[in-house]
Amino acid sequence: MRRTDRTAGLDPETDYLEIYRDLGAHEFPWDLNQALSFALFRTYAVPSIGRLLDATGQFTGPTQKRYDDTALLLEAPLVDGLDSPRGRAAIRRINQMHRTYDISNDDMVYVLSTFVVVPRRWIDAYGYRRLSETEVRASVRYYVELGRRMGIKDVPDTYDGFAALMDSYERTHFAYDPGARRVSDSTLALLASFYPRPARKAVERFSLAVMDDPLLAALRYDAPHPLARRLSHGALRTRGRMVALLPPRRRPVLVQDSRRQRTYRGGLPPVESMGTFAPGCPVHRPVGTGADPAGDVRSA
Repeated sequence: MRRTDRTAGLDPETDYLEIYRDLGAHEFPWDLNQALSFALFRTYAVPSIGRLLDATGQFTGPTQKRYDDTALLLEAPLVDGLDSPRGRAAIRRINQMHRTYDISNDDMVYVLSTFVVVPRRWIDAYGYRRLSETEVRASVRYYVELGRRMGIKDVPDTYDGFAALMDSYERTHFAYDPGARRVSDSTLALLASFYPRPARKAVERFSLAVMDDPLLAALRYDAPHPLARRLSHGALRTRGRMVALLPPRRRPVLVQDSRRQRTYRGGLPPVESMGTFAPGCPVHRPVGTGADPAGDVRSA
């Protein structure tokens, strides 16, 4: 059995950070990375989100930097702690960027729900084992706490609540937008660029074959051939069975150490310098919405 007992006996209500950190750095680093990457595509399929991301130019221009900054800013509170100086600085930087744009609370809750739901569904389908109930509860608790620090309101407090919200939001809001499709194409090209050039077209086809029909329809991608779907899903399940035969991972796997993180090869700068800065942001939050430039959380 590959699973270790690093988090045995921990309480998901109080030790959620340690449990979720173990999932991301030891138990399922590759799976979580893949799941969260595909969660991005789901957010693009909501036009209010995909259109805004296209308007910033950050996901179709300096895509690698935006991808790296997003991953590193989200990793800092997980690795160092939500209330650590670096964790607080990363969350503050995220909030500063979000305040630059007119983002609805509904969209924010939806994006948060993808962080909870998509990884569980991915790991249960393709991981070397399914998540335990303790791990699911810890994941929920972690994102509830992250959402609170981001000033997001009406956040569910159970996995079923997150899943119901995500599925309902997608049924209501998934639709085509040309800007969202540009963002999706750019992200797909970035993910393929992590592999040798001869394999990139196959990686793109593999990625599309893993996406479900509602997502493909919203982004107007052609439906993959049924054989491509069977091969892609089969390859992921085979990988999970092979990983189950490996010994427990002794060293943590972090984004900051990954070869796919190409922006800061010479060393990480302070998290305060990551991300985007105004001026240069094309969609500004209207005056009088309650945004507080000095605050740590979104107040609108």
